[in-house]
Amino acid sequence: MKYQERKAEDNVSTVMQLVLLGFSDLPQLQGLLFVVFSIMYMIILIGNSLIIIITRLDVALQKPMYFFLANFSFLEICYVSVTLPRILVDLWTQDRSISMLECATQLYFVFMLGTTECFLLAVMAYDRYVAICNPLHYPLVMNHKMCIQLAVGSWIIGIPVQIGQTWKIFSLHFCDCNQINHFFCDIPPILKLACGDTSVHEVTVHVLAIFLIAVPFVLILASYSKIIFTILRLPTARGRAKVFSTCSSHLLVVLLFFGSGAITYFRPKSSHSAGMDKLLSLFYTIVTPMFNPMIYSLRNKEVIAALRKLLCKK
Repeated sequence: MKYQERKAEDNVSTVMQLVLLGFSDLPQLQGLLFVVFSIMYMIILIGNSLIIIITRLDVALQKPMYFFLANFSFLEICYVSVTLPRILVDLWTQDRSISMLECATQLYFVFMLGTTECFLLAVMAYDRYVAICNPLHYPLVMNHKMCIQLAVGSWIIGIPVQIGQTWKIFSLHFCDCNQINHFFCDIPPILKLACGDTSVHEVTVHVLAIFLIAVPFVLILASYSKIIFTILRLPTARGRAKVFSTCSSHLLVVLLFFGSGAITYFRPKSSHSAGMDKLLSLFYTIVTPMFNPMIYSLRNKEVIAALRKLLCKK
C-alpha cells in the first residue's frame, strides 16, 4: 500500500495516510457484503425515519416518551451514517485509504454520538421512572422545557470530552505501519500504530469509558430498579403487564447497546482480537440501530396504531 509520510524532528516517520483493512480478508465476499450492508443501511434509514415522521404527525404520540424516541431515531441515523457509507465506498472501490484528518473526524463523531446515545438512553429511562413511579407529578416534571433541556444536554455532553480525546490520540507519533485492522477508525487499533508507550492513553480511554458508559448505565439500572419495585406493587396482573410492556422495548435496546459496548472496551487487552473487535463493533454500530425501530414498533401498540393510520392515509 502506498502512503505519504513526512519526517518529524525526532526522526520518527509520521504517517499521513492510513488504510482501513475492513473486510479485505474476505475477498470472495466483497460483492455480497456490499449488498448486505446496502440493505441494512436502507432498513435503518427507512425504519428510523418512519418513527420520526409518525411521532411528529400523530397527535396521540405528542408525549415526552415519543419526543425522546424521535431524538433517538435521528441519532441512530447519524450514528450509522458516520461508518456505513464509508464501508460501502471501500467495498465498491476497493480503495481503503483514508487521510489522518478524515480518520480523526470519523473517530470523533463515532464517540461523540456514542456518548449521546448513552446519555439519551439514561434520559429515556428517567422519563419512564417519573411516568410510572410519580404519575401525578409527571406532567409537571417532564414539561416541554425540561424535555428540551434533557435532549440538548444529551447531545452536547460528549462534544468537549471527545474533542479532547481525539486531539490527544492523533497528537501521537505513528510508526511506519499505517494499516488499521478495522472497518472504521476505532481507538484500540489506532493506538496499536503509535510509537512508544501508549499506556497513559489506554488508561485515559478506560477512565472516560467508565464515565461515559458506566455512569449512564448505573442511572438506568437505578431507574429500572425503582420501576420494577413499583410494578410489583400493582394490584392486578393486567396492570403489571401493561406497565412492563411500555418499558421492555427500551430495556432490550439498553442491554443490546451497553452489553456489546462494554464487552468491546472493558475486556482485558490480552483478550482482544481483530476478528472479535470487528464483530462486536458491527453489533453496536450497525446491527442494533437496524433492530431498534422494529423493537420499538412491534412492542408498542401506540406506535403500531400510528403506523397503520399513516399507511391507510397513503
